[in-house]
Amino acid sequence: MTRPTVQNPAGSPAATRVKADRSLSWPLLAWTIIVAILLLAPTLVVIPMSFGSTESFVFPPKDWSIRWYVNFFTSPEWMGSLWNSVQVGFLSAALATIVGVAGAIGLDRTRFRGKAALRGGLMAPQIVPGIVVAVAIYIAFLPMQLTGTMLGFVVAHAVIGVPFVIISVSTSLAGYDKMVETASASLGAGPWVTFRRVTLPLLMPGVLSGFVFAFVSSFEEVVIALFLQTPDLRTLPVQMYNSITLQIDPTIAAASSLIVVTTTAVLLLVQLGSNRKKEIPS
Repeated sequence: MTRPTVQNPAGSPAATRVKADRSLSWPLLAWTIIVAILLLAPTLVVIPMSFGSTESFVFPPKDWSIRWYVNFFTSPEWMGSLWNSVQVGFLSAALATIVGVAGAIGLDRTRFRGKAALRGGLMAPQIVPGIVVAVAIYIAFLPMQLTGTMLGFVVAHAVIGVPFVIISVSTSLAGYDKMVETASASLGAGPWVTFRRVTLPLLMPGVLSGFVFAFVSSFEEVVIALFLQTPDLRTLPVQMYNSITLQIDPTIAAASSLIVVTTTAVLLLVQLGSNRKKEIPS
C-alpha cells in the first residue's frame, strides 16, 4: 500500500515564505558585496602602492619594485618598532588571556549584586572611545612612572584585550557541560587538576580565539601607544603614524600591507581551526 503524497499548494504559508526568502536573497547578496568592496577597497589600493618604485604615493604604480619592502626589513627604526609590537602583543595577549579567562569563569559561575555593572566595566575598553581610554591610562600611569616602559605598554594593551577574551570564553562556556567537572571530582581529582585537565581543554577554542584577538588588537593599537611612546620605545603603528605625518615615506605602504596580510592570515587560521574542531564528531 502506497502512502499518498502531500503537496503544498502554491498559496500555502510555506510556499509564501520560500518566495519571500528568494526575493530577499538577491538584495541581501548585493548589499553584502557592496559592503565587502567598501571594506576591501583601501587594502586593494595600499597593497599595489607598496610595490611602486617612486618616492611618493602613486596608484596604480608606474613601475613595479620591492624597494620599500627592502627598506622596511633593512631599516633599524622599522624593524625595532616591529619587534616592540611583537613583544608587546604577545605579552599583553598572555596577560589579557589570564585575566579574561578568570573573569569569564567568575562571571559565569557566581551570583552577586552588581554583576551586570562589573561585566559592563570589563567591557568598557571596547565601548568607550579610544582617546578617552588613552587619556585615562596616561593619567593613571604618570604617578607610577609606567609611561615609556615595556610594562606600561603591556598592561595598557592588556586592558583593551581583556574584553575580547571574556567574550570568546563566555561563548565557549555557553555550551559547556558542568557535569564533567562533577564526574572528575567524583573520581578524586582536586579543583586545580579538574581545571587543568578537564575545564581548560574544553574551553581551549575560546581561549585561543581570545588570545589571537587580544594580540591583533594590541598589534594594531595606535592611540594609547602615542601617549606612552618614547624615542627609544615605540610600536609599529606609532612608527607608521610618524612616517605619514612627519615625512612622506612610501615604506608605510609596505608596512601596512604586511600588517593586513599577517593579521588576516592569523584570523583565517584560527577560524579554519575552529571549524575543523566542530566537524570532528564527538
